[in-house]
Amino acid sequence: MNSDNTTKFIIKRLFNQYIRKHYVKLFFSMFCMIIVSATTATNAWLMQPVLDDIFIDKNDDLIIIIPVVIFIIAVTKGIASYFQSILMSFVGYKIVADLQRNMLQTLLKCDLAFFNKTNSGTLVSRFLADVGTLSRGVHNVVINIIKDSLTFIFLVGVMFYHDIKLAIVTLLIFPLAIYPISRIGKRLRKISKNTQIGFGFFTKRLTETFQGIKTIKAFNAEKLESKKVNFEIENLFNLTFKSTKVNSISRPLMETLGGLAIALIVFIGGSQVINGLTTPGTFFSFLTALLMAYQPLKSLATLNATLQISMASAERIFEIIDQQPKILEKKNSKDHLLNKDTAYNLKLSNINFKYDNSTETTLKNINLEIFKGEKIALVGYSGAGKTSLLNLIPRFFDTLGGKITLGGIDIKDLSFEFLREHFSIVSQDVVLFDDTIKKNISLGKENVKNEKILEACQKANCTEFINKLPKKFNEIIGEKGVRLSGGQKQRIAIARAFLKNSPFLLLDEATSALDSKSEKKIQNSLSRLIKNKTSLVIAHRLSTILDADRIILLHKGKIEAIGSHSNLIKKSQIYKNLYELQFKEV
Repeated sequence: MNSDNTTKFIIKRLFNQYIRKHYVKLFFSMFCMIIVSATTATNAWLMQPVLDDIFIDKNDDLIIIIPVVIFIIAVTKGIASYFQSILMSFVGYKIVADLQRNMLQTLLKCDLAFFNKTNSGTLVSRFLADVGTLSRGVHNVVINIIKDSLTFIFLVGVMFYHDIKLAIVTLLIFPLAIYPISRIGKRLRKISKNTQIGFGFFTKRLTETFQGIKTIKAFNAEKLESKKVNFEIENLFNLTFKSTKVNSISRPLMETLGGLAIALIVFIGGSQVINGLTTPGTFFSFLTALLMAYQPLKSLATLNATLQISMASAERIFEIIDQQPKILEKKNSKDHLLNKDTAYNLKLSNINFKYDNSTETTLKNINLEIFKGEKIALVGYSGAGKTSLLNLIPRFFDTLGGKITLGGIDIKDLSFEFLREHFSIVSQDVVLFDDTIKKNISLGKENVKNEKILEACQKANCTEFINKLPKKFNEIIGEKGVRLSGGQKQRIAIARAFLKNSPFLLLDEATSALDSKSEKKIQNSLSRLIKNKTSLVIAHRLSTILDADRIILLHKGKIEAIGSHSNLIKKSQIYKNLYELQFKEV
């Protein structure tokens, strides 16, 4: 096992990063646990005067004093238990919040490549299932270690106070359980890790099913999808039940050892009472302490199992928190050398690129300079690398070789925020959130004036359909904008780009979801927006390429030709074929 994944290492990390900072609450909680443990032991000790002084010696004074003392002890224990519970709950919930916050911060910094190879169900399960399991485990472990250990120590103290020999006999029995319990814990950790992985697959499958329900119904795939989900359910059931079976072994083990200890004490202690070597009260006080010590000892015996289940979750959580992005921004950026509101020349020099999961190079030796205010159309067959090229400019991915400069400065020398503020992006795959139209349009901006949003919507031809909605701009549009049509979603995305008003536009078939009438209006709006801006457009419509300053023909990851429409139609057979297949019919 990796040394960084050992139980000791993980516990140390959890303590240093997430638990230790709550030392004040932990101190008061421990103080409350001491009170709870001491009062528990006191109840066991009181059995001796109850039997010897009240029942045997018939002491009239103690018949009032001892019940009052018992009541005071109960009240004290109750108050201490309450404060101990809420203090530890606070620490536990805070650990959950801190872990989830740290995971989110890490994931938001991760590259798109990470999300391309990691399914969302796995990530969601780590936020919910893993963090929950770890929190409950840490909460229980901390409480059990402190409270149950203290309770056991106080009760053992009562036992030694009454009879040292009997106490030694008792303590010699329970260490027999240490080895099998340790083995159980190791098995549980492995099973628990597989269970959490299974939960991730289950979450992924459910998410895909619900998001694709229309397609499932359209292709009569309900039975097939049900079969897939049921497979994950059955797998999760088997793993969970296996974990329960293994975990349950510790209980009969402790019951057997506890029964052995009590049987020996009854035999030895009973013999001492019969022979007059000890009083009935002393023996029953000892026996009560033993019986009361059995519960915290049993809890401590199962502690390793709980701990190992938690450690399996902690491993998966720290895998996320420790995730390092491959695309990094420099500490000393050169943002100050550029004005973010100004369009500069954009130059790509000897660019090569491939995806991590691909063996083939997607873009090969791309050399291109886009001048200020120029409109460039990218054309090419599917898979030619058009979208990949667009994704390199805002550094969603990094080049395999070569350099991209903005205003003569390498984009790797600019901060992410500054660089991406230069670009407004509208893609063919519109991403909208389950929020209001207003919030979706003003994404990334706070306290935007309503007038600005309205102006952006008017330019994007959105106001007509928005005003027909019951709550207008405050209408919740559902997950992925499910309550809007395809064209409406596209226009919301375009309005978002209008509002951002960046000097560069990256349009990936931005009007592909629009009908001809809507597209004409949007194209007029885009023409106004593009004016005095630099734009790089993946062409879908004929109108997009006809008014372009230059057309870049990409073919198999290379720039095949550059020119105007009339020029390329004459000189490039690939462009002519593409035009006849895609653009001429539109």
